[in-house]
Amino acid sequence: MEQPNAIDYRLLVDNLTTAILLADSNLNIFYLNSSCESLFDISLLRASGQPVLNLLHMPDDEFNTREALLNTLSKGQHYTRREATINVNFKDIHVDYSVSQLNTGKPYHPLLLIELNPIDRMLKISKEENLIQQHQVARQLIRGVAHEIKNPLGGIRGATQLLARSLNDPQYAEFTDIIISEVERLRNLADTMLGSRQLPSYEPVNVHEPLERVRSLIANQTKKKIKITRDYDLSLPDVKADRDQLIQVMLNISVNAVQAMMENKDFFIDHQPELILRTRIQRLVTINGTLNKSAIRIDIEDNGPGVPEEILESVFYPLVTGRAKGTGLGLSIAQNIMHQHNGMIECQSVPGKTTFSLYLPWESNHVAK
Repeated sequence: MEQPNAIDYRLLVDNLTTAILLADSNLNIFYLNSSCESLFDISLLRASGQPVLNLLHMPDDEFNTREALLNTLSKGQHYTRREATINVNFKDIHVDYSVSQLNTGKPYHPLLLIELNPIDRMLKISKEENLIQQHQVARQLIRGVAHEIKNPLGGIRGATQLLARSLNDPQYAEFTDIIISEVERLRNLADTMLGSRQLPSYEPVNVHEPLERVRSLIANQTKKKIKITRDYDLSLPDVKADRDQLIQVMLNISVNAVQAMMENKDFFIDHQPELILRTRIQRLVTINGTLNKSAIRIDIEDNGPGVPEEILESVFYPLVTGRAKGTGLGLSIAQNIMHQHNGMIECQSVPGKTTFSLYLPWESNHVAK
């Protein structure tokens, strides 16, 4: 019987999805497989001979990576780190990695075998699921409170109107008018908190159509005080969506951005306020726990002072706002609408650049869950 050809083990390792790194006894990089080159965005040719600590150790990391690696070299003691942070091209990514001693047959020249598994996607999915659950609970609580507010308001309004007629005295009319006006304001707030009960009416929509509608509204409102820049990919396919609800989502976010810039004029001493509307295709994007081959991404970006760091994680919760005059309902309603469209909104913000990214899936097939 004919024996199979010898296996090229380097070819086998290069085709693994797990990132593999070998370091020599001086803690210098000896080998990277293809997945590891992709993870660190560096070729084996460039990485060979560089200190492995340049890749694995962060300056502010309390874990003594060098000591742990030397301990594995000398004693063969295997160890694993969970949710470690490494920096690639000025961007932090999270990995689980294991370190073990690889016996080469030469007692004075052992190698370190380091296996790395990126976990950013799993962390993102877990975080999204937690945020979605908390958002739904908060929405239910707010709707319950809104119902309780609306019930007595009708009685207060009616009683005030009867009182005004009974008194029939102009000197008291001012006070009854104030009561009725405030009751109406509270009723409008409660209606906003309850949100629309109407289900989306789906139809093919080119996302640039609602975007242009919002751009026109913002331009008329701001009277050229804010520069509006369009950066569209006009080749994007249509999505199945409710056009009016998409306009509401985009308008809520854009109005928030405009108001944040207009209320912080001191921030723009050296530059002009700017709103950027951008559209792109996003490949391999996870939306609500499902990995999609591609999705349409709509960025609404401003160069204002940014979302306060203390509320950035909870900015889509009802009644959370960083503005003195804000109600904290616009973004919550917008996120709820996007969830109905099987999409989502993400926010990234630093002073000078705040981006709200809307993701809408347009392909029915998914990669994985």
